[in-house]
Amino acid sequence: MNQQIAISDDPKRRILKDVFGFDDFRPGQATAIETLLAGRPVLTVMPTGAGKSLCYQVPALVLGGLTIVVSPLVALMQDQVAALRLAGVAADTINSSIDRDENIAAWQRVTAGETRLLYLAPERLMTERMLEALARTDVRLIAVDEAHCISQWGPAFRPEYEQLSRLRTLFPGVPIIALTATADEATRRDIAARLFAGQVETLVLGFDRPNIKLSVAARNDGKAQLLDFVQRHAGKSGIVYCLSRKKTEETAGFLERSKVKALAYHAGMTKEMRDTNQNRFMTEAGVVMVATIAFGMGIDKPDVGYVFHTDLPGNLEAYYQEIGRAGRDGRAAEAHMLFGSGDIRMRRMFIDNEEASDEHKRRAHGRLGTLIGYCEAGGCRRQILLQYFGEEAEPCGNCDNCLDSAPLKDGTREAQSVMAAVLQSGERFGATHVIDILRGAGTQKIKERGHDMLDCFGSGATRKKEEWTSLIRQMVAAGFLAPDDHGGLAITERGEDLRRGTSLFHFREMTPRGKVRADVAALGDGGDPGMLAALKAVRLRLARERKVPAYVIFSDRTLIDMAALCPRNVSEFAAVNGVGAAKLKDFGPVFLAAIAAHGT
Repeated sequence: MNQQIAISDDPKRRILKDVFGFDDFRPGQATAIETLLAGRPVLTVMPTGAGKSLCYQVPALVLGGLTIVVSPLVALMQDQVAALRLAGVAADTINSSIDRDENIAAWQRVTAGETRLLYLAPERLMTERMLEALARTDVRLIAVDEAHCISQWGPAFRPEYEQLSRLRTLFPGVPIIALTATADEATRRDIAARLFAGQVETLVLGFDRPNIKLSVAARNDGKAQLLDFVQRHAGKSGIVYCLSRKKTEETAGFLERSKVKALAYHAGMTKEMRDTNQNRFMTEAGVVMVATIAFGMGIDKPDVGYVFHTDLPGNLEAYYQEIGRAGRDGRAAEAHMLFGSGDIRMRRMFIDNEEASDEHKRRAHGRLGTLIGYCEAGGCRRQILLQYFGEEAEPCGNCDNCLDSAPLKDGTREAQSVMAAVLQSGERFGATHVIDILRGAGTQKIKERGHDMLDCFGSGATRKKEEWTSLIRQMVAAGFLAPDDHGGLAITERGEDLRRGTSLFHFREMTPRGKVRADVAALGDGGDPGMLAALKAVRLRLARERKVPAYVIFSDRTLIDMAALCPRNVSEFAAVNGVGAAKLKDFGPVFLAAIAAHGT
């Protein structure tokens, strides 16, 4: 009774329950919402699957008027609009993929005050014509999704996002929320400076996903390694990420020929084919989606058992975002990555060919080096990953380095030589120059700066450049060295302990690891699998009738709850997690009939 009174007295909780069908907020959501309702801007960094969308959808409905949502992907905007409409929320999008008459009708609903949330790509929002038109409407909230795109240090920088820095002056007094799943400290500072002129409250939830086992292996026979991994996870849904569209098609075909139920997904396919494959992945058991990074944003499938990278991602933020699509139901999952020297060359070429400033390229190369250091590291991978995002952790016992007893080498002396070169050259130079000092290279840069006169010059001449490169990457990954915004290496507080000889450094020389150890046995779903399959079939039929992705009807999490509770009437169906008033009315009778039919 007390909870019902609290909900009725609190408009944000009433909307959460009545519209979205949830009894309580997840960690961080209420704080973000309360900040916005108080009229203050907020930068929200939440892991994939933590429920970022509700952080602006709930206050949008509490505040009334119009909320503008900036989103980078047309498909994601359309899916979110469809999901909101099914929940009974007046939402619209105006974009280039929609018929002109539909766009006009959508704008008429906006000007009539009917639309609560309007989804726009940054390119369309920031045209003078659109800005002038929106200035005449009742804008009460602005949400910038995938906010790392505004940062030149982010994993997916988009120039068109830069113009969003004008929003705070164009709409004074309107609170702005920026949301992202992947932003290290430098990216967060950049977002705060560009979008909020530094005046913003930042909410960062923990990045740890302890149920995901992390593993990396050098590529020796990529197809065989992939097939071995997939077959050991037979019956589970998984995502296999490939670098190119061509490789995506080839890999999906290879798995199909190997009797694995695999589908392809990339931006070069028609929307109809992408939607068909996405619906199969959401609905059928044991489907493997082979995809480029075009697949993933907004996908609410909690039971993805693994993410497999056939190629090196762009950086640790991108890697974290992509592996975060596994194990969102909290059950055991695995993220496995292959990498080789060819990946590194390809990624470096991508960076060098970017139309970006030299400073941006230096930073991108530094981030790539950090990712390579993660791959080559001998210590706990989770510690390294969390440390990158500013969190401390104990060894996890759930990564290949914690589980694998492969010997580590004592590299304390070599690490101290590196730090001597870093310190004596002024903690201003990157790894390449530091290695040239250690190896006694007679480069013009070394001669001009007099670094050939340093005590450490030539002290590491017996080691190859590649060996020093790997060792320095592992020192950065382990937190003994830290790159600045320009790529220069500096000694950290932890590194000072190592330099003084009060701690040790152990490193791993990468050797081909073709196979990875088997998973800890995954927990079963529980409940009646036949009931869940029947509910998924109903969901797919409804999705096809409405021409929306299956997860827009109900998430897997909701169907699992439905199968466990087996509601017998409308009142019991309303208690299912994720069933709001509109979906109760539209879908309740259909799913109740399916449940009853399955039980007879």
